[in-house]
Amino acid sequence: MKNKVILVSSDQLGKGEKELGEMVLETFFTLIKQRDDLPKAVFCMNSGVFTLTESSYVSVHLKELEAKGVDVLACKTCVDYYDLENQLIAGRISGMPHFIELAAEYEVITIS
Repeated sequence: MKNKVILVSSDQLGKGEKELGEMVLETFFTLIKQRDDLPKAVFCMNSGVFTLTESSYVSVHLKELEAKGVDVLACKTCVDYYDLENQLIAGRISGMPHFIELAAEYEVITIS
């Protein structure tokens, strides 16, 4: 995972019941943070920025990844759209140019 960037484009993983999708996404990040080879970055966009707020159990895992040196980023346009700037408890706001730089250098795994 160390040469990868995880793109989180939704606050749930997969299509179907929202509650199930949220649980599956939480499990994904629970397992990722236990690995020795962590991703370079996690970039959250669209409704994925909600995973960086207190309303998402995923935020706990993203904070732990951040503490381990993983760059956890939130799309500024998306944060502004959902008016979440004051609700983020993990990650930092970044822009699409930074994501494009990461995507040019690392393999991107999209979670949606």
